[in-house]
Amino acid sequence: MTAALSDYLREVSLRDHPLLARLRAETAALPRARMQITPEQGQFMQLLLRILGARRTIEIGVFTGYSALCTALALPADGQVIACDVSEEWTAIGRRYWLEAGVADKVDLRLGPAVETLDGLLAAGQADQFDFAFIDADKDNYDAYYERCLQLVRPGGIIAVDNVLWHGDVIDPLKQDPDTVAIRALNRKLHADPRIELSMLPMGDGLTVARRLL
Repeated sequence: MTAALSDYLREVSLRDHPLLARLRAETAALPRARMQITPEQGQFMQLLLRILGARRTIEIGVFTGYSALCTALALPADGQVIACDVSEEWTAIGRRYWLEAGVADKVDLRLGPAVETLDGLLAAGQADQFDFAFIDADKDNYDAYYERCLQLVRPGGIIAVDNVLWHGDVIDPLKQDPDTVAIRALNRKLHADPRIELSMLPMGDGLTVARRLL
């Protein structure tokens, strides 16, 4: 995907909300801007949510709130996204945009380790109660997030996992850092997991879409 072809893709397919464009621009000026998902990925997830008729979703890794804003805009008036992150600083940016977009009441931000938040949901009897989960946080915990989300989403629900191509490092045998090893392991695990059907898409930094089976 060349830069020119990427520009063309966005020109003929992206239907951008002005607040999403503004949030992307603000995030692009930050030191960790590469953590942001691409606009076409956000729009694709919105399409998935609408196809699912999603009402309740989970997001693990909020950063500046772009994907949570995409999700909240796609949910019905009574929809909810439980958004998990550990950074008050980054998520404060998202809060401003959620409020301006009129969707702040749909976003239940939970600051703290996501594993604890997910375990709390399970302990509260929330298994099978969510339509969609998006995993985009610390890579060494991806497997833990996946296993919990697989219990929390309903049969037929979708788990989307970001960064599964990891800037190409997943195919470089010299890359043996913990993050790369964790992503490789999860990719292999999902490929063989009989509990789901899946497709890995070369979108952004790689996005796996997994549908929970019965």
